[in-house]
Amino acid sequence: MEKKIGVYICTGCGIGDALDIEALSKVAAGEYKVDICKTNNFLCGKEGVELIKKDIEAEGVNTVVIAGCSSRVNYDVFNFGSDKIVERVNLREQVIWCHPANDEDTQMLAEDNLRMGLAKQKNMNLPEPYLVEDMSKAILVVGGGLTGLTAALDAARAGYKTVLVEKEAELGGYAGKMYKQVPLKPPFTELEENCIPGLIKAVQDAGVKIYTSATIEKTAGAPGMFNVTIKQNDSTVQERVGAIVLATGAKPYDPEKLAHLGYGKYENVITQAALEEMAAAGKLEAGKVAFIQCAGSRDQEHLPYCSAACCIESMKQALYIKEKNPEASVYVYYKDIRANGQYEHFYKKAQQEGIIFIKADVTDISEEDGKLTIEADDHTMGTKSIADEFDLVVLANGMVPTAALGEVVQLNEPAEEEAAAASDEPKVELPPVIKANLLNLDYRQGPELPPLKYGFPDSHYICFPYETRRTGIYAAGVVRAPMDMLSAVEDATGAALKAIQCVEATAKGEAVHPRSGDLSYPEFNMTRCTQCKRCTEECPFGAINEDEKANPLPNPTRCRRCGTCMGACPERIISFKNYSVPMIGNMVKAIEVPEELEEKPRILVFACENDAIPALDMAGINRLQYNPWVRIIPVRCLGSLNLVWVNDAMAKGFDGVLLMGCKHGDDYQCHFIKGSELAEYRLSKVSETLDRLGLESERVRAITVSIMDYDKIPEILDKFAEDLEELGPNPMKDFQ
Repeated sequence: MEKKIGVYICTGCGIGDALDIEALSKVAAGEYKVDICKTNNFLCGKEGVELIKKDIEAEGVNTVVIAGCSSRVNYDVFNFGSDKIVERVNLREQVIWCHPANDEDTQMLAEDNLRMGLAKQKNMNLPEPYLVEDMSKAILVVGGGLTGLTAALDAARAGYKTVLVEKEAELGGYAGKMYKQVPLKPPFTELEENCIPGLIKAVQDAGVKIYTSATIEKTAGAPGMFNVTIKQNDSTVQERVGAIVLATGAKPYDPEKLAHLGYGKYENVITQAALEEMAAAGKLEAGKVAFIQCAGSRDQEHLPYCSAACCIESMKQALYIKEKNPEASVYVYYKDIRANGQYEHFYKKAQQEGIIFIKADVTDISEEDGKLTIEADDHTMGTKSIADEFDLVVLANGMVPTAALGEVVQLNEPAEEEAAAASDEPKVELPPVIKANLLNLDYRQGPELPPLKYGFPDSHYICFPYETRRTGIYAAGVVRAPMDMLSAVEDATGAALKAIQCVEATAKGEAVHPRSGDLSYPEFNMTRCTQCKRCTEECPFGAINEDEKANPLPNPTRCRRCGTCMGACPERIISFKNYSVPMIGNMVKAIEVPEELEEKPRILVFACENDAIPALDMAGINRLQYNPWVRIIPVRCLGSLNLVWVNDAMAKGFDGVLLMGCKHGDDYQCHFIKGSELAEYRLSKVSETLDRLGLESERVRAITVSIMDYDKIPEILDKFAEDLEELGPNPMKDFQ
């Protein structure tokens, strides 16, 4: 479309008092020849919004540039419809609130920010939503245990067609075999009858389509158009669904590996699952019973993590024994009792019933004349080598997610690894995938969900629970993380709601988390594609498949709009309507870099919009002062960083470039999972190039921050500026 640009400069919140607004207006009207440039002292107020709307209606303004507060606030106020381009220029949080008023450097910063905003909108076009043909809003739930049944029921009651697949002949899973269950409602003190029979009936009555004795043979497609092949007995059937909830649960940790605790050696050393069967069969006759917590859990040789539900389940089973024989003696040997949330009441109930809890390390179990002797170090009393005899010992042997039960699939081909090692192009190692035979994805990036720690399908535990690396597929219950029954029920509802959000967003062509509502998606100029596979391999969400010639086959509804593929592409053939390599490149070029003699260095910061930009805004909100040489360009994710931007910055004469992204690692905070890690990997190659060109590699640096690191922002930026001063001006300034 032909753009008619209106620039609106807010003078409120102290902006008009701290800056030369007339000089800013000259940048817009003089340098960039915008059609309309106006100021207002309360732009987000009724009068200010009406001013803009009037120009839209009467003057035909279709591109609105608002210079005032951060784009993270008042986004609802400055919403003028999906057919209008709106660009925000931050003059408040990142200019006047963190730099001195009426200062030359502060004014230069404000003018550069406006230049960047105007340069950005020139390369920005309105995105057109990708609409799925034969769109399905059906929800598929894989797994018919407590979590799966709850998710299916919630989805069906919300009015969505729901399909449930369970590999066993009967629904219910592990919870369905329980004699009784832990309390799921107040006062959280009494054992409850098993809820599974009633839950199954509710699911059937809600009209959920149920497949039992069934497995997923293949999952192809993308959100809104998953084609799922279900194998039931000897026949197959296809279902088209919009989103998937994975609720396949967990398996008890293999007790055969716990021989040091007497399992397999002594008949009366059993597991929690075995005791549950005894209780259901009415065969609990023991008079003195010991429960050993963390039997394999929180142990680097077995399960390094806490399995979360074991403590509560042991209390429940201890109460079984007391219910059967009030005179029975029950002991629980534990490392730490974990009775989360309301289950503290249940813990107190167990103590009131006479169950004895001993904080101790079990050192040995032996048997003589049918009696089991436990030796342990009592940490509460500080007693070494206490011993007691028992009729029965129950091992709380933890849980292993079904997603971790399978062989590890090697995605990198040996030939590809050798080629990558010999190339200067940064090539990342693909994460492993465990072939657990749960979803059998027809994805280039592997047949199952990538695991996080210990084989659990990964999910951003801070910001985006349920959401795996495969868009439209949500993990819930103990397949996602260790948890108790109450947490699993809540998890099921959360995952069902996320699946519903996904199908509704997909129907409108919108992205899901974290760029919810974004209508853009990557477009590929295939005439220049070299089939390098970088985009398919580096996409954190498996959004791109390949054909037989290694050409990328994008799946727009799988895309989360992070732009990692754009940053990965050495030929720069990938772009979004409202985010592209030329757009950011022109923003870099729009900044005025003073000559060396003026002694005003310039630092360019590429800041991730998810954590770094909020942290920078928070620094401003708290009036923390930092170096005025800094110029900040927000990026969707550091993974979208194309190395040409660094080259552009150095050629422009910037003295240093700082990449500021989310923290990453095993417990990652990166909202796009691998973005900041990929940027650091690519940067290692840039450093080598800079060294070869005689430009110190220290001029380009990457750091990670969380939003709570806002108080460290001044120190980070000032320290980088000090380091650059020691290096001296960028030699490329001489060629400007």
